[in-house]
Amino acid sequence: MLDGNLSIKMAIYSIRDLEKLTGIKAHTIRIWEQRYGMVKPARTDTNIRYYTDENLRMLFNIALLNRHGYKISKLAKMTPEDVAKRVADIAENNGSQNAQIDALTLAMIDLDEATFDRIFSTYTLENGFERTMVELVYPFLDKLNVLWLTNSVSPAHEKFIGHLIRRKLMYAIDKEPAVTSRDAAIFLLYLPDDESQELTLLFMHYLLRNRRQRVVYLGYKISLSDLEDACQPLRPDYVFTILQEPIPRHPIQGYLDAAAQVVNPAELLLTGAQLFVNPVKLPANARVLNGLQDTIQFLDNLMLKQRNARTNASVGDVQSVAGSEAV
Repeated sequence: MLDGNLSIKMAIYSIRDLEKLTGIKAHTIRIWEQRYGMVKPARTDTNIRYYTDENLRMLFNIALLNRHGYKISKLAKMTPEDVAKRVADIAENNGSQNAQIDALTLAMIDLDEATFDRIFSTYTLENGFERTMVELVYPFLDKLNVLWLTNSVSPAHEKFIGHLIRRKLMYAIDKEPAVTSRDAAIFLLYLPDDESQELTLLFMHYLLRNRRQRVVYLGYKISLSDLEDACQPLRPDYVFTILQEPIPRHPIQGYLDAAAQVVNPAELLLTGAQLFVNPVKLPANARVLNGLQDTIQFLDNLMLKQRNARTNASVGDVQSVAGSEAV
């Protein structure tokens, strides 16, 4: 067990923690340490090896430079300042997804908002907000989820990065105009009790606004009673929710049946792990969207149908006018 006073002063990692965080095998880390004197661990009073934030930062940087063609023997001769400078150049000028995800991970570990903002803003400027979320943020969050499940990052890291992403989403949503068009579909978005996927729900809000659909966002901790109160006056076309976590006091099938009845005649759009953990029978007005790409495809298909309907209506109007003039 590591020294209690030491754990209060700094974050400490085992070699397995470093492996999970950086993707570099523990065996390789030991070779780099023994052969090149890199990433040397410290030891507790009881002679247990441990690594610090500084070790983790150095290993991230070395791994990133190594993937970009720098030999380990050359990196071993560079000062930490030289290593950090070259990493910064790559992070700013290299569009590689893996490089950017590594840089985001390091920004999270360092609680470095400025670096996170620079990476996010640069990628958004080059690729647009939606692609930034799909290609950069979601793969990063997948990695964060693995690190969280293996206790390699703390709740503080998760809350820090979640707050930054939430702010980006809110800003992007506010930049999209609220739609009042009659031919736009009405979507109602909510999360049930104890469901924590707010970032995904906010991204769905953005996707819908961006595709000129009407959105009513209820947020999280919404009971079926509250959902019914919203559906009755609104009469939405679609109700979207996420079932990633088990629902307290509700078997999943019972919840699906009750939710589908509450939102009827709207179509209940569902996504999340609970739909695949146990087999479920979907109500007639329910549909599963299997992941982010399936969700985006559904929305794009809906837009195409709406565009075709408008085109057909315009053609019909022209033909009607032409017929009246002929008479």
